[in-house]
Amino acid sequence: MPIKHRVQRKSLKTSHTVSSPLVTPQAHQSGVLQKLLQEDPTYDYDLIVIGGGSGGLSCAQEAAALGRRVMVLDLVVPSPQGTSWGVAGTCVNVGCVPKKLMHQAALLGQALTDSRKFGWECSQQVKHNWETMTEAIQKHVGSLNRSYQRALREKAVAYVNSYGEFVEHHKIKATNGKGQETYYTAAKFVIATGERPRYLGIQGDKEYCITSDDFFSLPYCPGATLVVGASSVALECAGFLAGLGLEVTVMVSSQLLRGFDQEMAEKVASSMQQLGVRFLRKFVPVEVQQLEKGSPGKLKVVAKSTEGTEIIEGLYNTVLLAIGRDSCTKKIGLEKIGVKVNEKTGKIPVNDVEQSSVPYVYAVGDVVEGQPELTPVAVQAGRLLARRLFGGRLEKCDYINAPTVVFTPLEYGCCGYAEEKAVEVYRKENLEVRRCDCGMFRPSLLIHGSGDRISRPWTEGRRDHPRICSRHEMWAHEAAAGRHHWDPPHVCTGVHHPGDHEVIGAGHHAEGLLRLSRCCRFPCPAPVSVKTACSRVSPGTASGQGGGTAAVPSTRLADGEGQPRCVLDVLARSRQVSQD
Repeated sequence: MPIKHRVQRKSLKTSHTVSSPLVTPQAHQSGVLQKLLQEDPTYDYDLIVIGGGSGGLSCAQEAAALGRRVMVLDLVVPSPQGTSWGVAGTCVNVGCVPKKLMHQAALLGQALTDSRKFGWECSQQVKHNWETMTEAIQKHVGSLNRSYQRALREKAVAYVNSYGEFVEHHKIKATNGKGQETYYTAAKFVIATGERPRYLGIQGDKEYCITSDDFFSLPYCPGATLVVGASSVALECAGFLAGLGLEVTVMVSSQLLRGFDQEMAEKVASSMQQLGVRFLRKFVPVEVQQLEKGSPGKLKVVAKSTEGTEIIEGLYNTVLLAIGRDSCTKKIGLEKIGVKVNEKTGKIPVNDVEQSSVPYVYAVGDVVEGQPELTPVAVQAGRLLARRLFGGRLEKCDYINAPTVVFTPLEYGCCGYAEEKAVEVYRKENLEVRRCDCGMFRPSLLIHGSGDRISRPWTEGRRDHPRICSRHEMWAHEAAAGRHHWDPPHVCTGVHHPGDHEVIGAGHHAEGLLRLSRCCRFPCPAPVSVKTACSRVSPGTASGQGGGTAAVPSTRLADGEGQPRCVLDVLARSRQVSQD
Protein backbone atom coordinates (compact mmCIF):
# COMPACT_ATOMS: atom_id res chain seq x y z
CA MET A 1 0.00 0.00 0.00
CA PRO A 2 1.38 3.42 -0.89
CA ILE A 3 2.04 5.73 2.00
CA LYS A 4 -0.46 8.52 2.43
CA HIS A 5 1.16 11.89 1.90
CA ARG A 6 0.54 14.52 4.53
CA VAL A 7 1.97 17.96 5.10
CA GLN A 8 3.85 18.31 8.38
CA ARG A 9 2.37 21.18 10.36
CA LYS A 10 4.63 23.62 12.12
CA SER A 11 3.99 24.16 15.80
CA LEU A 12 2.70 27.56 16.81
CA LYS A 13 4.61 28.94 19.78
CA THR A 14 3.68 31.77 22.13
CA SER A 15 5.33 33.08 25.26
CA HIS A 16 1.99 33.70 27.02
CA THR A 17 -0.44 31.35 28.68
CA VAL A 18 -4.02 31.03 27.52
CA SER A 19 -5.21 33.14 30.45
CA SER A 20 -3.07 36.11 29.44
CA PRO A 21 -5.08 39.04 28.02
CA LEU A 22 -2.24 39.70 25.56
CA VAL A 23 -2.67 36.42 23.68
CA THR A 24 -5.56 37.48 21.42
CA PRO A 25 -4.13 40.85 20.22
CA GLN A 26 -0.71 39.36 19.54
CA ALA A 27 -2.15 36.33 17.78
CA HIS A 28 -4.34 38.59 15.68
CA GLN A 29 -1.46 40.86 14.67
CA SER A 30 0.83 37.95 13.80
CA GLY A 31 -1.83 36.14 11.77
CA VAL A 32 -1.76 33.08 14.05
CA LEU A 33 -5.34 33.59 15.19
CA GLN A 34 -6.69 33.76 11.65
CA LYS A 35 -4.80 30.60 10.73
CA LEU A 36 -6.15 28.70 13.73
CA LEU A 37 -9.71 29.79 13.00
CA GLN A 38 -9.55 28.83 9.32
CA GLU A 39 -7.56 25.62 9.59
CA ASP A 40 -9.71 22.51 9.56
CA PRO A 41 -7.89 19.57 11.19
CA THR A 42 -10.42 17.08 9.84
CA TYR A 43 -8.93 17.28 6.30
CA ASP A 44 -5.49 16.49 4.95
CA TYR A 45 -5.31 19.79 3.09
CA ASP A 46 -6.99 23.16 3.05
CA LEU A 47 -6.93 23.15 -0.77
CA ILE A 48 -6.38 20.54 -3.46
CA VAL A 49 -5.96 21.78 -7.02
CA ILE A 50 -6.67 19.29 -9.80
CA GLY A 51 -4.59 20.33 -12.80
CA GLY A 52 -1.08 21.76 -13.07
CA GLY A 53 -1.66 24.44 -15.69
CA SER A 54 -1.33 28.20 -15.43
CA GLY A 55 -4.56 28.81 -13.53
CA GLY A 56 -4.16 25.92 -11.11
CA LEU A 57 -0.54 26.71 -10.27
CA SER A 58 -1.20 30.40 -9.69
CA CYS A 59 -4.04 29.53 -7.31
CA ALA A 60 -1.98 26.91 -5.47
CA GLN A 61 1.06 29.13 -5.01
CA GLU A 62 -1.00 32.09 -3.83
CA ALA A 63 -2.87 29.91 -1.32
CA ALA A 64 0.42 28.49 -0.02
CA ALA A 65 1.82 32.00 0.33
CA LEU A 66 -1.17 32.77 2.55
CA GLY A 67 -0.23 29.92 4.87
CA ARG A 68 -2.58 27.23 3.57
CA ARG A 69 -1.83 23.52 3.21
CA VAL A 70 -1.99 22.97 -0.56
CA MET A 71 -1.64 20.02 -2.93
CA VAL A 72 -1.56 19.96 -6.74
CA LEU A 73 -2.56 16.78 -8.60
CA ASP A 74 -1.34 16.75 -12.18
CA LEU A 75 -0.89 13.89 -14.65
CA VAL A 76 -0.94 14.37 -18.43
CA VAL A 77 -2.62 11.50 -20.27
CA PRO A 78 -0.55 10.80 -23.42
CA SER A 79 -2.05 11.75 -26.78
CA PRO A 80 -2.97 8.99 -29.28
CA GLN A 81 0.51 9.55 -30.75
CA GLY A 82 2.09 9.04 -27.31
CA THR A 83 2.98 12.65 -26.52
CA SER A 84 2.94 13.89 -22.93
CA TRP A 85 4.70 16.65 -20.99
CA GLY A 86 5.57 18.01 -17.59
CA VAL A 87 4.13 20.55 -15.20
CA ALA A 88 2.77 23.97 -16.30
CA GLY A 89 -0.03 22.96 -18.64
CA THR A 90 -0.87 23.73 -22.25
CA CYS A 91 0.60 27.22 -22.56
CA VAL A 92 4.15 26.37 -21.55
CA ASN A 93 4.36 22.90 -23.11
CA VAL A 94 2.18 22.77 -26.23
CA GLY A 95 0.74 26.25 -26.60
CA CYS A 96 1.83 29.87 -26.28
CA VAL A 97 5.53 29.35 -25.60
CA PRO A 98 6.51 26.92 -28.40
CA LYS A 99 4.04 28.59 -30.75
CA LYS A 100 5.65 32.01 -30.38
CA LEU A 101 9.11 30.55 -30.81
CA MET A 102 8.13 28.79 -34.05
CA HIS A 103 6.45 31.97 -35.23
CA GLN A 104 9.66 33.85 -34.50
CA ALA A 105 11.65 31.23 -36.42
CA ALA A 106 9.51 31.85 -39.50
CA LEU A 107 9.91 35.63 -39.16
CA LEU A 108 13.67 35.26 -38.83
CA GLY A 109 13.79 33.31 -42.08
CA GLN A 110 11.98 36.09 -43.90
CA ALA A 111 14.25 38.68 -42.28
CA LEU A 112 17.34 36.80 -43.44
CA THR A 113 15.98 36.74 -46.97
CA ASP A 114 15.09 40.43 -46.85
CA SER A 115 18.45 41.40 -45.36
CA ARG A 116 20.13 41.36 -48.77
CA LYS A 117 18.05 44.40 -49.74
CA PHE A 118 19.57 46.21 -46.76
CA GLY A 119 23.12 45.44 -47.80
CA TRP A 120 23.78 42.20 -45.95
CA GLU A 121 25.79 39.80 -48.09
CA CYS A 122 24.77 36.18 -47.50
CA SER A 123 27.10 33.79 -49.30
CA GLN A 124 24.80 30.79 -48.95
CA GLN A 125 21.11 30.22 -49.55
CA VAL A 126 19.02 30.44 -46.39
CA LYS A 127 17.93 26.98 -45.21
CA HIS A 128 15.98 25.83 -42.20
CA ASN A 129 16.67 22.79 -40.02
CA TRP A 130 13.51 21.57 -38.29
CA GLU A 131 15.32 19.29 -35.85
CA THR A 132 17.57 22.10 -34.60
CA MET A 133 14.56 24.35 -34.00
CA THR A 134 12.47 21.78 -32.12
CA GLU A 135 15.45 20.73 -30.00
CA ALA A 136 16.03 24.34 -28.90
CA ILE A 137 12.33 24.84 -28.19
CA GLN A 138 12.04 21.67 -26.12
CA LYS A 139 15.13 22.60 -24.11
CA HIS A 140 13.53 25.93 -23.28
CA VAL A 141 10.23 24.27 -22.37
CA GLY A 142 12.12 21.83 -20.14
CA SER A 143 13.82 24.70 -18.33
CA LEU A 144 10.41 26.26 -17.68
CA ASN A 145 9.09 22.94 -16.31
CA ARG A 146 11.97 22.80 -13.86
CA SER A 147 11.47 26.40 -12.78
CA TYR A 148 7.79 25.73 -12.02
CA GLN A 149 8.67 22.63 -10.00
CA ARG A 150 11.27 24.61 -8.07
CA ALA A 151 8.74 27.36 -7.33
CA LEU A 152 6.27 24.80 -5.95
CA ARG A 153 8.92 23.33 -3.66
CA GLU A 154 9.98 26.76 -2.40
CA LYS A 155 6.38 27.62 -1.53
CA ALA A 156 5.76 24.25 0.17
CA VAL A 157 3.10 23.15 -2.31
CA ALA A 158 2.79 19.36 -2.43
CA TYR A 159 3.01 18.38 -6.11
CA VAL A 160 1.82 14.85 -6.89
CA ASN A 161 2.14 13.48 -10.41
CA SER A 162 -1.16 11.60 -10.31
CA TYR A 163 -4.61 11.68 -11.90
CA GLY A 164 -7.27 13.08 -9.58
CA GLU A 165 -10.82 11.73 -9.37
CA PHE A 166 -13.54 12.48 -6.82
CA VAL A 167 -14.87 9.43 -4.97
CA GLU A 168 -17.12 11.21 -2.46
CA HIS A 169 -17.58 14.64 -0.92
CA HIS A 170 -14.26 16.22 0.11
CA LYS A 171 -12.38 13.04 -0.86
CA ILE A 172 -10.34 12.35 -3.97
CA LYS A 173 -8.48 9.39 -5.42
CA ALA A 174 -5.02 10.01 -6.91
CA THR A 175 -3.78 7.41 -9.41
CA ASN A 176 -0.16 7.62 -10.56
CA GLY A 177 1.33 6.37 -13.82
CA LYS A 178 1.85 2.88 -12.37
CA GLY A 179 -1.77 2.53 -11.33
CA GLN A 180 -1.13 2.99 -7.62
CA GLU A 181 -3.98 4.71 -5.78
CA THR A 182 -3.86 7.08 -2.81
CA TYR A 183 -6.72 8.96 -1.19
CA TYR A 184 -6.69 12.55 0.07
CA THR A 185 -9.22 14.88 1.64
CA ALA A 186 -9.48 18.67 1.51
CA ALA A 187 -11.75 21.45 2.68
CA LYS A 188 -11.84 23.05 -0.77
CA PHE A 189 -11.05 21.99 -4.33
CA VAL A 190 -10.18 23.88 -7.51
CA ILE A 191 -10.75 22.27 -10.91
CA ALA A 192 -8.13 23.49 -13.40
CA THR A 193 -7.83 20.53 -15.76
CA GLY A 194 -7.88 22.54 -18.99
CA GLU A 195 -8.66 21.19 -22.45
CA ARG A 196 -7.24 18.78 -25.03
CA PRO A 197 -7.51 18.84 -28.85
CA ARG A 198 -10.60 17.34 -30.46
CA TYR A 199 -10.48 14.60 -33.10
CA LEU A 200 -12.74 14.21 -36.13
CA GLY A 201 -14.12 10.79 -35.28
CA ILE A 202 -13.39 9.42 -38.76
CA GLN A 203 -11.40 6.44 -39.98
CA GLY A 204 -7.66 6.99 -39.52
CA ASP A 205 -7.73 10.24 -37.55
CA LYS A 206 -6.19 9.05 -34.27
CA GLU A 207 -3.91 6.57 -36.03
CA TYR A 208 -2.33 8.89 -38.60
CA CYS A 209 -3.13 12.51 -37.71
CA ILE A 210 -1.43 14.75 -35.17
CA THR A 211 -2.67 17.71 -33.12
CA SER A 212 -1.03 20.66 -31.38
CA ASP A 213 -0.22 18.22 -28.55
CA ASP A 214 2.27 16.50 -30.88
CA PHE A 215 3.22 19.21 -33.33
CA PHE A 216 5.69 21.34 -31.33
CA SER A 217 7.86 18.36 -30.36
CA LEU A 218 7.65 16.59 -33.72
CA PRO A 219 11.14 15.08 -34.22
CA TYR A 220 11.09 15.38 -38.03
CA CYS A 221 10.11 17.99 -40.60
CA PRO A 222 6.40 17.51 -41.39
CA GLY A 223 6.77 18.13 -45.14
CA ALA A 224 3.63 18.89 -47.16
CA THR A 225 1.00 19.49 -44.50
CA LEU A 226 -2.79 19.59 -44.47
CA VAL A 227 -4.12 21.69 -41.60
CA VAL A 228 -7.74 20.86 -40.82
CA GLY A 229 -9.64 23.65 -39.10
CA ALA A 230 -10.06 27.41 -39.09
CA SER A 231 -9.24 28.19 -35.46
CA SER A 232 -6.45 30.51 -34.38
CA VAL A 233 -4.27 27.44 -33.74
CA ALA A 234 -4.91 26.17 -37.27
CA LEU A 235 -4.01 29.44 -38.98
CA GLU A 236 -1.02 30.09 -36.73
CA CYS A 237 0.51 26.68 -37.44
CA ALA A 238 -0.23 26.99 -41.15
CA GLY A 239 1.36 30.43 -41.17
CA PHE A 240 4.70 29.54 -39.68
CA LEU A 241 4.91 26.27 -41.62
CA ALA A 242 4.58 28.34 -44.79
CA GLY A 243 7.12 30.78 -43.39
CA LEU A 244 9.56 27.89 -42.94
CA GLY A 245 9.19 27.06 -46.63
CA LEU A 246 6.81 24.09 -46.47
CA GLU A 247 3.81 23.35 -48.68
CA VAL A 248 0.65 24.05 -46.65
CA THR A 249 -3.06 23.51 -47.31
CA VAL A 250 -5.81 24.62 -44.92
CA MET A 251 -9.17 22.82 -45.07
CA VAL A 252 -12.03 24.93 -43.70
CA SER A 253 -15.57 23.67 -43.12
CA SER A 254 -17.22 27.06 -42.52
CA GLN A 255 -15.85 30.47 -41.46
CA LEU A 256 -12.34 31.45 -40.46
CA LEU A 257 -11.53 32.46 -36.89
CA ARG A 258 -15.03 32.01 -35.54
CA GLY A 259 -15.74 34.58 -32.84
CA PHE A 260 -13.23 37.06 -34.27
CA ASP A 261 -14.07 39.97 -36.55
CA GLN A 262 -14.72 38.41 -39.95
CA GLU A 263 -13.39 41.30 -42.00
CA MET A 264 -10.08 40.97 -40.18
CA ALA A 265 -10.14 37.18 -40.49
CA GLU A 266 -10.40 37.45 -44.26
CA LYS A 267 -7.47 39.88 -44.35
CA VAL A 268 -5.40 37.37 -42.40
CA ALA A 269 -6.34 34.63 -44.88
CA SER A 270 -5.53 36.88 -47.84
CA SER A 271 -2.06 37.58 -46.47
CA MET A 272 -1.48 33.85 -45.96
CA GLN A 273 -2.50 33.12 -49.54
CA GLN A 274 0.13 35.59 -50.70
CA LEU A 275 2.68 33.45 -48.85
CA GLY A 276 1.55 30.37 -50.77
CA VAL A 277 -0.94 28.84 -48.33
CA ARG A 278 -3.77 27.09 -50.17
CA PHE A 279 -7.30 27.20 -48.74
CA LEU A 280 -9.93 24.52 -49.37
CA ARG A 281 -13.24 26.10 -48.35
CA LYS A 282 -16.42 24.24 -47.42
CA PHE A 283 -14.82 20.78 -47.16
CA VAL A 284 -14.45 18.29 -44.30
CA PRO A 285 -12.29 15.14 -44.19
CA VAL A 286 -14.16 11.83 -44.13
CA GLU A 287 -11.21 9.40 -44.23
CA VAL A 288 -7.44 9.36 -43.76
CA GLN A 289 -5.40 6.51 -45.25
CA GLN A 290 -1.71 5.74 -44.83
CA LEU A 291 -0.01 5.02 -48.16
CA GLU A 292 3.60 4.95 -46.94
CA LYS A 293 5.23 4.76 -43.52
CA GLY A 294 8.04 7.12 -42.67
CA SER A 295 9.10 10.30 -40.92
CA PRO A 296 7.13 11.77 -42.48
CA GLY A 297 5.15 9.18 -44.39
CA LYS A 298 2.53 9.67 -47.09
CA LEU A 299 -1.19 10.04 -46.36
CA LYS A 300 -4.27 10.22 -48.56
CA VAL A 301 -7.13 12.38 -47.32
CA VAL A 302 -10.65 11.99 -48.68
CA ALA A 303 -12.88 15.03 -48.11
CA LYS A 304 -16.51 15.84 -48.78
CA SER A 305 -18.12 19.18 -49.60
CA THR A 306 -20.33 20.71 -46.91
CA GLU A 307 -22.59 22.20 -49.60
CA GLY A 308 -23.05 19.26 -51.94
CA THR A 309 -21.89 15.78 -52.91
CA GLU A 310 -18.46 16.66 -54.30
CA ILE A 311 -15.63 14.38 -53.13
CA ILE A 312 -11.96 15.36 -53.36
CA GLU A 313 -8.71 13.56 -52.53
CA GLY A 314 -5.26 14.84 -51.68
CA LEU A 315 -1.80 13.49 -50.82
CA TYR A 316 0.12 14.90 -47.86
CA ASN A 317 3.02 14.01 -45.59
CA THR A 318 1.33 15.23 -42.41
CA VAL A 319 -2.25 15.97 -41.34
CA LEU A 320 -2.60 18.41 -38.45
CA LEU A 321 -6.02 18.59 -36.77
CA ALA A 322 -6.97 21.93 -35.19
CA ILE A 323 -10.77 21.81 -35.11
CA GLY A 324 -11.26 22.79 -31.48
CA ARG A 325 -10.70 21.54 -27.95
CA ASP A 326 -12.69 19.57 -25.37
CA SER A 327 -12.69 20.22 -21.63
CA CYS A 328 -11.08 17.55 -19.44
CA THR A 329 -13.99 17.11 -17.02
CA LYS A 330 -15.53 13.77 -17.98
CA LYS A 331 -13.35 11.38 -15.99
CA ILE A 332 -12.68 13.20 -12.74
CA GLY A 333 -15.80 12.12 -10.83
CA LEU A 334 -17.67 15.42 -10.80
CA GLU A 335 -20.98 13.61 -11.12
CA LYS A 336 -20.29 11.74 -7.85
CA ILE A 337 -20.38 14.95 -5.83
CA GLY A 338 -23.03 16.78 -7.85
CA VAL A 339 -20.99 19.37 -9.75
CA LYS A 340 -23.05 20.57 -12.71
CA VAL A 341 -21.32 20.37 -16.10
CA ASN A 342 -22.51 21.56 -19.49
CA GLU A 343 -23.24 18.24 -21.21
CA LYS A 344 -22.49 19.62 -24.67
CA THR A 345 -19.20 21.44 -24.00
CA GLY A 346 -17.98 19.73 -20.84
CA LYS A 347 -17.40 23.13 -19.24
CA ILE A 348 -18.27 24.00 -15.66
CA PRO A 349 -20.75 26.84 -15.02
CA VAL A 350 -19.59 29.06 -12.16
CA ASN A 351 -20.75 32.25 -10.47
CA ASP A 352 -18.82 35.52 -10.33
CA VAL A 353 -16.43 34.13 -7.71
CA GLU A 354 -15.58 30.96 -9.71
CA GLN A 355 -17.75 28.78 -7.46
CA SER A 356 -19.46 25.73 -9.00
CA SER A 357 -22.83 24.24 -8.05
CA VAL A 358 -21.07 22.52 -5.13
CA PRO A 359 -20.02 25.23 -2.62
CA TYR A 360 -16.55 23.86 -1.82
CA VAL A 361 -15.60 23.20 -5.49
CA TYR A 362 -14.29 26.03 -7.68
CA ALA A 363 -12.99 26.18 -11.26
CA VAL A 364 -10.51 28.36 -13.15
CA GLY A 365 -9.03 28.37 -16.63
CA ASP A 366 -10.32 26.83 -19.84
CA VAL A 367 -12.82 24.55 -18.09
CA VAL A 368 -14.92 27.54 -17.00
CA GLU A 369 -18.00 28.14 -19.12
CA GLY A 370 -18.30 31.44 -20.96
CA GLN A 371 -14.88 32.90 -20.10
CA PRO A 372 -11.87 33.71 -22.36
CA GLU A 373 -9.54 30.77 -22.89
CA LEU A 374 -6.35 32.74 -22.28
CA THR A 375 -3.42 32.00 -20.01
CA PRO A 376 -3.25 35.43 -18.29
CA VAL A 377 -6.99 35.21 -17.62
CA ALA A 378 -6.51 31.86 -15.87
CA VAL A 379 -3.53 33.15 -13.89
CA GLN A 380 -5.42 36.22 -12.72
CA ALA A 381 -8.54 34.23 -11.85
CA GLY A 382 -6.55 31.64 -9.88
CA ARG A 383 -4.59 34.20 -7.93
CA LEU A 384 -7.65 36.27 -6.99
CA LEU A 385 -9.60 33.13 -6.06
CA ALA A 386 -6.94 32.11 -3.54
CA ARG A 387 -6.93 35.59 -2.04
CA ARG A 388 -10.69 35.52 -1.58
CA LEU A 389 -10.69 32.02 -0.09
CA PHE A 390 -7.78 32.42 2.31
CA GLY A 391 -6.75 36.07 2.42
CA GLY A 392 -9.96 37.86 3.24
CA ARG A 393 -9.93 39.76 -0.06
CA LEU A 394 -13.03 40.59 -2.10
CA GLU A 395 -11.60 41.48 -5.52
CA LYS A 396 -13.08 39.49 -8.41
CA CYS A 397 -11.53 38.68 -11.77
CA ASP A 398 -12.59 41.03 -14.57
CA TYR A 399 -13.13 38.87 -17.64
CA ILE A 400 -14.18 41.78 -19.85
CA ASN A 401 -11.91 43.13 -22.59
CA ALA A 402 -8.93 40.79 -22.33
CA PRO A 403 -6.66 41.54 -25.32
CA THR A 404 -5.49 38.61 -27.40
CA VAL A 405 -3.33 38.01 -30.47
CA VAL A 406 -3.46 35.59 -33.39
CA PHE A 407 0.15 34.89 -34.37
CA THR A 408 -0.36 34.51 -38.10
CA PRO A 409 2.19 36.01 -40.54
CA LEU A 410 0.02 39.14 -40.56
CA GLU A 411 -0.35 39.32 -36.81
CA TYR A 412 -3.84 40.15 -35.63
CA GLY A 413 -4.48 41.56 -32.18
CA CYS A 414 -7.86 42.44 -30.75
CA CYS A 415 -9.67 43.43 -27.59
CA GLY A 416 -13.39 43.34 -27.01
CA TYR A 417 -16.25 42.74 -29.40
CA ALA A 418 -15.97 41.89 -33.06
CA GLU A 419 -18.04 44.21 -35.24
CA GLU A 420 -20.64 41.46 -35.69
CA LYS A 421 -20.93 41.00 -31.93
CA ALA A 422 -21.08 44.76 -31.31
CA VAL A 423 -24.01 45.01 -33.72
CA GLU A 424 -25.72 42.13 -31.93
CA VAL A 425 -25.25 43.68 -28.49
CA TYR A 426 -25.77 47.40 -29.19
CA ARG A 427 -27.74 47.31 -32.47
CA LYS A 428 -26.46 48.70 -35.74
CA GLU A 429 -28.22 52.05 -35.39
CA ASN A 430 -26.16 52.80 -32.27
CA LEU A 431 -22.81 52.18 -33.96
CA GLU A 432 -20.61 54.00 -36.44
CA VAL A 433 -17.97 52.10 -38.41
CA ARG A 434 -14.94 54.21 -39.35
CA ARG A 435 -11.66 53.50 -41.12
CA CYS A 436 -8.40 55.36 -41.35
CA ASP A 437 -4.90 54.60 -42.57
CA CYS A 438 -2.28 54.04 -39.88
CA GLY A 439 0.23 56.18 -41.74
CA MET A 440 3.31 54.76 -39.98
CA PHE A 441 6.79 54.11 -41.38
CA ARG A 442 7.29 50.55 -42.54
CA PRO A 443 10.77 49.35 -43.56
CA SER A 444 9.31 46.45 -45.54
CA LEU A 445 8.16 48.88 -48.24
CA LEU A 446 11.80 49.10 -49.31
CA ILE A 447 11.72 45.38 -50.06
CA HIS A 448 8.21 44.50 -51.10
CA GLY A 449 7.11 47.75 -52.71
CA SER A 450 4.08 49.81 -51.80
CA GLY A 451 1.72 46.83 -51.64
CA ASP A 452 -1.90 47.08 -50.68
CA ARG A 453 -2.56 49.64 -47.99
CA ILE A 454 -4.63 48.11 -45.23
CA SER A 455 -6.90 50.52 -43.46
CA ARG A 456 -7.42 50.65 -39.73
CA PRO A 457 -11.17 50.48 -39.09
CA TRP A 458 -12.93 50.87 -35.78
CA THR A 459 -16.49 50.72 -34.55
CA GLU A 460 -17.57 53.46 -32.19
CA GLY A 461 -20.69 54.16 -30.21
CA ARG A 462 -22.57 57.35 -30.96
CA ARG A 463 -22.11 60.43 -28.77
CA ASP A 464 -24.58 59.28 -26.16
CA HIS A 465 -22.97 55.82 -25.94
CA PRO A 466 -19.42 56.20 -24.48
CA ARG A 467 -18.02 53.01 -25.95
CA ILE A 468 -15.39 52.39 -28.59
CA CYS A 469 -15.00 49.17 -30.52
CA SER A 470 -11.89 49.67 -32.63
CA ARG A 471 -9.60 47.60 -34.76
CA HIS A 472 -6.51 48.47 -36.76
CA GLU A 473 -3.71 46.60 -38.47
CA MET A 474 -0.50 47.07 -40.40
CA TRP A 475 1.46 45.21 -43.09
CA ALA A 476 2.79 41.71 -42.65
CA HIS A 477 5.98 41.38 -40.57
CA GLU A 478 5.11 44.62 -38.80
CA ALA A 479 2.21 43.08 -36.97
CA ALA A 480 -1.43 43.90 -36.50
CA ALA A 481 -3.00 45.52 -33.49
CA GLY A 482 -6.68 44.82 -33.50
CA ARG A 483 -9.99 46.28 -32.58
CA HIS A 484 -10.92 47.53 -29.14
CA HIS A 485 -14.22 47.76 -27.32
CA TRP A 486 -13.98 50.00 -24.30
CA ASP A 487 -16.62 50.49 -21.65
CA PRO A 488 -15.84 53.07 -18.92
CA PRO A 489 -16.80 50.88 -15.94
CA HIS A 490 -14.69 47.99 -17.21
CA VAL A 491 -11.76 49.37 -19.19
CA CYS A 492 -9.83 50.25 -16.07
CA THR A 493 -9.28 46.70 -14.84
CA GLY A 494 -8.70 43.46 -16.65
CA VAL A 495 -6.26 40.91 -17.95
CA HIS A 496 -3.49 41.51 -20.43
CA HIS A 497 -2.55 38.94 -23.06
CA PRO A 498 0.10 38.25 -24.07
CA GLY A 499 2.20 39.41 -21.13
CA ASP A 500 4.70 42.20 -21.69
CA HIS A 501 7.54 39.95 -20.61
CA GLU A 502 6.80 37.71 -23.59
CA VAL A 503 6.94 40.28 -26.37
CA ILE A 504 9.18 42.93 -27.86
CA GLY A 505 9.06 45.26 -30.84
CA ALA A 506 5.76 46.80 -29.83
CA GLY A 507 6.41 50.25 -31.25
CA HIS A 508 3.81 50.06 -34.00
CA HIS A 509 1.19 48.84 -31.55
CA ALA A 510 2.06 51.62 -29.15
CA GLU A 511 1.59 54.24 -31.83
CA GLY A 512 -1.65 52.71 -33.04
CA LEU A 513 -3.13 52.49 -29.56
CA LEU A 514 -2.02 56.00 -28.71
CA ARG A 515 -3.74 57.33 -31.80
CA LEU A 516 -6.82 55.43 -30.75
CA SER A 517 -6.66 57.03 -27.31
CA ARG A 518 -7.33 60.44 -28.85
CA CYS A 519 -10.85 59.21 -29.56
CA CYS A 520 -11.34 58.27 -25.92
CA ARG A 521 -12.63 61.11 -23.76
CA PHE A 522 -14.94 59.70 -21.13
CA PRO A 523 -14.81 59.78 -17.32
CA CYS A 524 -12.87 56.84 -15.96
CA PRO A 525 -13.01 55.90 -12.25
CA ALA A 526 -9.65 54.12 -12.05
CA PRO A 527 -6.27 53.85 -13.80
CA VAL A 528 -6.07 52.39 -17.27
CA SER A 529 -3.21 50.18 -18.36
CA VAL A 530 -3.51 48.47 -21.72
CA LYS A 531 -0.45 46.43 -22.55
CA THR A 532 0.50 46.06 -26.19
CA ALA A 533 -0.71 42.90 -27.87
CA CYS A 534 2.31 42.53 -30.14
CA SER A 535 4.15 39.38 -31.07
CA ARG A 536 7.91 39.60 -31.23
CA VAL A 537 9.41 36.90 -29.04
CA SER A 538 12.73 37.81 -27.54
CA PRO A 539 15.57 35.88 -29.23
CA GLY A 540 16.93 35.06 -25.78
CA THR A 541 13.97 32.92 -24.80
CA ALA A 542 14.97 29.89 -26.87
CA SER A 543 18.19 29.58 -24.92
CA GLY A 544 16.54 30.08 -21.56
CA GLN A 545 17.70 33.70 -21.23
CA GLY A 546 15.47 36.53 -20.16
CA GLY A 547 13.99 38.97 -22.61
CA GLY A 548 11.08 41.19 -23.40
CA THR A 549 9.69 44.07 -21.44
CA ALA A 550 8.95 44.70 -17.81
CA ALA A 551 5.58 45.68 -16.44
CA VAL A 552 5.07 49.37 -15.71
CA PRO A 553 2.34 50.63 -13.37
CA SER A 554 -0.55 52.44 -14.95
CA THR A 555 -0.85 56.21 -14.56
CA ARG A 556 -3.77 58.14 -13.19
CA LEU A 557 -4.24 61.74 -14.25
CA ALA A 558 -6.98 64.17 -13.28
CA ASP A 559 -8.40 67.11 -15.14
CA GLY A 560 -8.82 70.58 -13.68
CA GLU A 561 -11.92 69.56 -11.74
CA GLY A 562 -10.29 66.51 -10.19
CA GLN A 563 -12.17 64.00 -12.36
CA PRO A 564 -9.88 61.15 -13.48
CA ARG A 565 -9.41 60.97 -17.23
CA CYS A 566 -8.85 57.89 -19.31
CA VAL A 567 -5.12 57.36 -19.76
CA LEU A 568 -3.82 54.78 -22.19
CA ASP A 569 -0.42 53.52 -21.12
CA VAL A 570 1.24 51.51 -23.85
CA LEU A 571 4.59 49.95 -23.20
CA ALA A 572 7.04 49.41 -26.05
CA ARG A 573 10.38 47.71 -25.52
CA SER A 574 12.82 49.96 -23.66
CA ARG A 575 10.43 52.90 -23.67
CA GLN A 576 7.09 54.02 -22.32
CA VAL A 577 4.88 56.31 -24.35
CA SER A 578 1.68 57.79 -22.97
CA GLN A 579 -1.06 59.99 -24.30
CA ASP A 580 -3.47 61.60 -21.87
